[in-house]
Amino acid sequence: MFKLFFSLLLTACTLSAQAQTIQPRIIVPCARNIDLILSDAPEYGDLWQRLREGFAMRQISDSLVTHHEQWYAKRPAYIARMMTRANRYLYYITSEVERRGMPAEIALLPMIESAFNPGAYSTSNASGIWQFIPSTGKNFGMRQNWWYDGRRDIIGATNGALDYLEKLHTMFGDWELALAAYNWGEGSVHRAQMRNRKLGLPVDYASLKLPDETRNYLPKLIAIKNIVANPSKFGLTLSDIPNKPYFMSVATSKHMDVKLAAQLADISREEFIALNPAHNRPVLLQNSNDYILLPADSVLTYKNNLENYDKPLVSWQAYRAKKGERLDHLAPRFGLTLERLKSVNGLSARDNLSDGEALLVPLNGEVAENEGEFEAFNMHLHPTAKINRNGASIKYTAHSDEPLDKLASRYHVSVASLKNWHSKPKGRAKPTSRARTKPAHNRHR
Repeated sequence: MFKLFFSLLLTACTLSAQAQTIQPRIIVPCARNIDLILSDAPEYGDLWQRLREGFAMRQISDSLVTHHEQWYAKRPAYIARMMTRANRYLYYITSEVERRGMPAEIALLPMIESAFNPGAYSTSNASGIWQFIPSTGKNFGMRQNWWYDGRRDIIGATNGALDYLEKLHTMFGDWELALAAYNWGEGSVHRAQMRNRKLGLPVDYASLKLPDETRNYLPKLIAIKNIVANPSKFGLTLSDIPNKPYFMSVATSKHMDVKLAAQLADISREEFIALNPAHNRPVLLQNSNDYILLPADSVLTYKNNLENYDKPLVSWQAYRAKKGERLDHLAPRFGLTLERLKSVNGLSARDNLSDGEALLVPLNGEVAENEGEFEAFNMHLHPTAKINRNGASIKYTAHSDEPLDKLASRYHVSVASLKNWHSKPKGRAKPTSRARTKPAHNRHR
């Protein structure tokens, strides 16, 4: 057994202390031209009016819808918080829903899934405003690793969710069944239909035996739709959402601190994270994503400030732990609390470190004497690598006689580093050898 400790962390955090100049290229989500998006936007007083015009799903009048209407109506503060969060994302989602010819109700689905909380995380490991579980997220192109969770990426997860819903609509033939499958899983809905067919019963949404959560899923959405359609009927007021883009995307080509990116755009760190929630660490790893989202009215500020910025873009480094070192001893050396050090590195309650384990630590603290190599900071995971969400390791089982140069290339490390880390004098891995790397963080279905 040989160990490939988390050298995948170890490239970007010793980024040059020299100033790095980025020439940002303003782009639009999904590479669409901003002028086209603006010109394509229908003329409405606000986004709520635009949504109301697009409502197309069958109206359902039953006790469950009424129950959820009353539940929301009794919680105006909850509705207000949810709508405030929705303000950031709803224009983009509505535009994509319209572009695909889907009913506008679909744009309200994150209110049911996550209350538009981009950091929402369920007990079933679902994450983001669309609440994808890791496997379904991966199926729809959402990369998930130590640095980045694409399930929380606003653009990527929205496009993945709409792709999935279109697939389900094609599969089941109507939106009610598609939504049931989105919540419960397509296989579960198929099996429920098969049971009804064997009994000679209808196979529409209302006729299927569904679990309570799924049975309430569509009524919740219809309740939200009814509130948006006529908030005063329920004693609620919806704050205006302008019918124009809230954010734009800006191309990036260098690693950068999250805090610095927010400062350059003259926005709060909280606002930046709300628009870029997929990044797990305080450093924006360029290879994780080639753009960031910024409020539309902050893009030029960011661009101008960045062009004139002559200081380092990154204030973090990678540190390789020595045998016997403990987190509670390292934290003060680098000017961090123990809780902050654990949070930054996605570590659990444990305090002991493995020999050679890599950590992300500040540059403004003590210089890391045991600094690691940074060539492999890209954190490209092999597709078959096993992700350990506890923050311990990723184990890779090498193929028989797999050349070390190929394994090194796969993980973006040098052969010399592999030999050094694993004490392998030969040029090939032994069958069933396991390479260990540092971890990825890890409802749909």
